[in-house]
Amino acid sequence: MLALLAGTALTVPGAATAAPAAWTPKPAPMTTPWTNQVPVDHPLPEYPRPQLTRPDWANLNGIWDFAVTPADAGRPAAFPEQIRVPFVAESALSGIQRRVTENDKLWYKRTFTVPASWDGRRVQLHFGASDWRTTVWVNDRQAGAVHDGGYDAFSYDITDLLIRGGTNTIVVSVWDPTQNGSQAVGKQRLNDVQPHPGGGIFYTAASGIWQTVWLEPTTAAHITRLDMVPDLTNNRLKVTVRSAGTSGHQARVTVSAGGATVGTATGPVGTEFTVPVPNARRWTPDDPFLHDVRADLLSGSTTVDTVGSYTGMRTVGIARVDGVPRPVLNGQFVFQTGTLDQGYWPDGVYTAPTDAALRFDLQKHKDLGFNMVRKHIKVEPQRWFYWADRLGLLVWQDMPSMERTPDAAGRAQWEAEYRRIIDQHRSSPSLVMWVNQNEGWGQYDQARIANEVKAYDPSRLVDNMSGVNCCGAVDGSNGDVVDHHVYVGPGTTVPDAGRAAVLGEYGGLGFEVAGHEWYPGGGFSYEDQPSLAHLNNRFVGLLDGIREVRLPRGLSAAVYTEITDVENEANGLLTYDRQVVKVDEARVRAANRALIDASRSPAAPVTLPTGQFRSLRVTTPGYTDRYVRHKGGAVFTEVVNGGSAALLKADATWRIVPGLADASCYSFESRNYPGEYLRHRDSRVYKEGGSGDLFRADATFCPVRGANGGVRLSAYNFPGQYLRHYGAELWLAIPGGTRAYDSPALFAEDTTWAVEAPWTP
Repeated sequence: MLALLAGTALTVPGAATAAPAAWTPKPAPMTTPWTNQVPVDHPLPEYPRPQLTRPDWANLNGIWDFAVTPADAGRPAAFPEQIRVPFVAESALSGIQRRVTENDKLWYKRTFTVPASWDGRRVQLHFGASDWRTTVWVNDRQAGAVHDGGYDAFSYDITDLLIRGGTNTIVVSVWDPTQNGSQAVGKQRLNDVQPHPGGGIFYTAASGIWQTVWLEPTTAAHITRLDMVPDLTNNRLKVTVRSAGTSGHQARVTVSAGGATVGTATGPVGTEFTVPVPNARRWTPDDPFLHDVRADLLSGSTTVDTVGSYTGMRTVGIARVDGVPRPVLNGQFVFQTGTLDQGYWPDGVYTAPTDAALRFDLQKHKDLGFNMVRKHIKVEPQRWFYWADRLGLLVWQDMPSMERTPDAAGRAQWEAEYRRIIDQHRSSPSLVMWVNQNEGWGQYDQARIANEVKAYDPSRLVDNMSGVNCCGAVDGSNGDVVDHHVYVGPGTTVPDAGRAAVLGEYGGLGFEVAGHEWYPGGGFSYEDQPSLAHLNNRFVGLLDGIREVRLPRGLSAAVYTEITDVENEANGLLTYDRQVVKVDEARVRAANRALIDASRSPAAPVTLPTGQFRSLRVTTPGYTDRYVRHKGGAVFTEVVNGGSAALLKADATWRIVPGLADASCYSFESRNYPGEYLRHRDSRVYKEGGSGDLFRADATFCPVRGANGGVRLSAYNFPGQYLRHYGAELWLAIPGGTRAYDSPALFAEDTTWAVEAPWTP
């Protein structure tokens, strides 16, 4: 199958009605490395459906005639413009680059002839995706039903509409109301297509055809889809061969590795059967091995259709690991560390300029050490999933949200489109979790939908709501994960009785690179960084905090916002044009690798002696005779020795008790002021009494391992921020922070403490 992906599409005689030379692209707001590599008349020439391949096909991408009419108008008499398909009308690469509203209808037109070698076969017309309501005519006759949906592929058998041996004309109309409709819209908004201030977390709309359009010859009875579910327990692959035009046909499925057959089986079309795959090499992010699959459609002993495909032998589930619900891959827990990936481009908007560009973002995840990506509020072309499968990334796939809570018709449409999306991607080994809804956007029936998605695809995890703690979201209280959004994070998300704890979004550290801004001066982030050095230290500090503090306390996955800047969002690890990697790749890769490795081989938890008095000694070289003591309500470090006054010794003695906010952490009670505790407030550390949730959280610290047997104390409610001495004062310090007491010099040493015998027993 993989060899077929490199096959060249058949040349289609009769290109667009107008000569391609008459068309030119518009200037892109930002130029990516691939902007000028897009062919005029044959963009995105790669085979568009890697999990169901046939050798014969014809790509219809390229220059089409184009017109815009009022939304309620019929077909125009003339098509005065040209557009490069499959780039949306709002994009520079389309050659149109203007705003499209609910008052507009887009019209596309081109001609083609059917190759003579296809005679005797049916001809299928495929659209990877078109946003939103698409109607297709071939030779002035409508091809099938109107298609509503912006993210799912659809097809028509146009055989009976064709002029064999002559010129055929396709006309397509698309109406897209964007956020003014009730459909899935994701982050699209009716903004100006030229760079402008504002926009927030929402971006340019994407209207019309935005994925490859292509023709394919098939037999009358042919395979339409392969549903494949690995079963590692029984060393087999469960397969359902979907088809059209069949009656009593059988299917034979063969699985091979390295060209050698490992298993084959025959079963009825439309019914699940199993293929033995003994001793399967398991698919993982570290070893994304793909088995080749061939499916033959049989009429008696005659093969009437053959398709190529592939599968990755892996399983996904939730299991208790040391008593904690964790997501497991092939039965093993591995921490999932990834980024939020919006899938936007400054030149193509919704469509990557080339296949190499589409691959680039995923490869960059791998380069940075991530093993997961959350595809946020968008569904990519099937080639994107192929690259994720081949490169080895775990994918969380969002169902694009609606702008508002929908009416009955909107719900029916959204759920039907979701089912089609599941069907089209259900065999991708990289895809491990469906994310149903996000932060309450257009939310309804969370629990029902989660249950139905789980029943429809029981082979994957389901997230009923990402960001259940945010923005008025309501938890359906079911699915496989508890998902919080915490900016900057990493927060204190914990698992519940049966669901793993995940951080669906965190981070948002911003830095604007001069010369690589979408709208210069218009960028924003969740926390601006004054320099790239601060960005690196801050981000690596977050990853280290997740590893040191949150992983041992039940966190199983974290999604950093985000892989690239997007329009005026400057949160990216890369700039929007993909020209600059802002972070130190080696440092980030090492931090991610350490996090993943820690989940596979967890260190023993750090424990402290509760109910006993202890003193906390500085471990920074040159200051090791200093201890934590309170004075006048604030907390400092001071030299303490055998000759020190009794009051100083008592002030430097603390009773260690179970954490006031979390008994798995600790609080430090004053020896001579019982009921008063070490407590951070506005980052300074005090000795105070108090009550309430905030006080208890501020007075709770979670220990992590420091150097040379020492202990670092992370704030319970600000994981990854540590108790530090600076200028003899105690502060809550942030790795990579911008304040004086966040200074990177001696940070690790200043935040490491020796827990020693008490000066005053």
